[in-house]
Amino acid sequence: MFEEHEIVVLQEDLPDLGLQCGDVGVIVMKHRDGEAYEVEFLTLRGDTVAVATLQAQQIRPVRDGEIAHARALAKY
Repeated sequence: MFEEHEIVVLQEDLPDLGLQCGDVGVIVMKHRDGEAYEVEFLTLRGDTVAVATLQAQQIRPVRDGEIAHARALAKY
């Protein structure tokens, strides 16, 4: 189970939102005791790219030894 303000990693592509597997987001709200989460995805400058309601299996915690990777968004 994840908590609000926790950093998480997207487990699948969400092309309608311009998101790819591996994108990093922050949980901004927990629904139904952890059945779903509102996750905000931001640019490295802090602009919101998308806020998505995701099921727990669509995200995972950050793992030890991982490093963030920058990529350009198609809509920018």
